[in-house]
Amino acid sequence: MAAQASSPIGVFDSGIGGLTVVRALMERLPFEDIVYFGDTARVPYGVKSRETIQSFTAQITEFLLAHDVKLLIIACNTMAAVAVETVRAMSPVPVLDVIDAGAKAAVALTHKGVGVIGTPTTINSNAYARSIHALNPAVHVYSQACPLFVPLVEEGWLEHEVTRLTAREYLKPVFVEQIDTLVLGCTHYPLLKPLLQEVAGPGIRLVDSAITVAEQTATLLDRLGLHNPQRHAPEYRYFVTDVPLRFQTIGGRFLGRELTHLEQVRW
Repeated sequence: MAAQASSPIGVFDSGIGGLTVVRALMERLPFEDIVYFGDTARVPYGVKSRETIQSFTAQITEFLLAHDVKLLIIACNTMAAVAVETVRAMSPVPVLDVIDAGAKAAVALTHKGVGVIGTPTTINSNAYARSIHALNPAVHVYSQACPLFVPLVEEGWLEHEVTRLTAREYLKPVFVEQIDTLVLGCTHYPLLKPLLQEVAGPGIRLVDSAITVAEQTATLLDRLGLHNPQRHAPEYRYFVTDVPLRFQTIGGRFLGRELTHLEQVRW
């Protein structure tokens, strides 16, 4: 299947968090059509085995390839940590992922050391540290799991004092180390960026993987000559495997706009 410039970009995630990547793509590439897939019926992926995650990821990849996407973006850190090679082996179109994008941005920014925050599964996979060290073995990486951030974001407590206190507690051991760059290693975390920057202080730069993968996408489309030549309002389609009552509300918060064209997929 040859990629067509007018084809959509495919983005997928285990649930809703990848909508921050969609938002960054909308802002960076306003004429590109996007197809998003969130596996909301089977989230969270973090408690599942490696084989199960790879199997689910392959199923989603097939679905998006059937929609003739020109590019695939793995917007889920857990999927990227465990199943990126599965996707690459299946896909005739280019594949980008948030971990690779975040690691490259962190290595380009840091002069002292890099902190990485994420879900326990992502942190335990050591995927960010491996990616960073593959680019520059001399960079020191300090990782911290922050399991409470996802429920706090989904509750909408983005500026709440509870979230601020939680961030200070989680980040205390990271800030003891010599770091100047902090990678937001979960697609929920960009919504906490103002609060995290406040807690981190001006001396630490935040790496938002959603923004970095959007930049990477723009560069790749440029290099391959795959920017959508049509200059009309883009089409955004959202596929989920379950529609929780709060999905559209939370999804709207992640997107910064109303979530429309939502369809449920039944395997």
